[in-house]
Amino acid sequence: MKDTLQGPDLKSSLRKETLAKRDSIPTPVRKVKDSAVFEKLLTLDKFRESQVVLFYASFRSEVNTTDLIRRALDMGKRVLLPRVDEEETALKIYEIKSMDDVSPGYMGIPEPGALEENARGLEGVGLVIMPGAAFDPRGYRLGYGRGYYDRLLSEEVLLPTLAALAYEEQVLESVPSEAHDIRVDIIVTDRKIIYCSGSDNGQEEN
Repeated sequence: MKDTLQGPDLKSSLRKETLAKRDSIPTPVRKVKDSAVFEKLLTLDKFRESQVVLFYASFRSEVNTTDLIRRALDMGKRVLLPRVDEEETALKIYEIKSMDDVSPGYMGIPEPGALEENARGLEGVGLVIMPGAAFDPRGYRLGYGRGYYDRLLSEEVLLPTLAALAYEEQVLESVPSEAHDIRVDIIVTDRKIIYCSGSDNGQEEN
């Protein structure tokens, strides 16, 4: 059936299938996987070097970022989080000082408060840590279908390093892509780190 699907239909099918796999990971297994992703991210030179990091606040079955955010803050890094602006259908970025600055927002997703003094842009951000439904070794990303990150990143002339966190179940052989799609540079899973090269196979590091 998938062979006959194209464009949005194929993306929708892959998104549904991959998220179902992610949702079905048992909680004890998920905790072990989260810990493995945590440790691998901490080994990244780009993470250690970046003084300003844009995270996502994990929701539902996404790779958990709560402990990562706390560790980054403990390391003295400036941590930014996105907040959905429904009127503009866009992501706005705010700096937080602790997880106490985060509460359920759009669709129940944890978000920072919309305090103007904490509003930030991507200038100075060394690393963007992104969620997603599925990824492939070339760095192509299948999001959740709303295009928030695509719009945020397409406005930038010079992009920070983009890193995706994913369970191994979310890495596919190939994700449908278009010429204008923005690729992630690094994928960190519970089993390996993939340095995406744009070729069919990124460079892997266990």
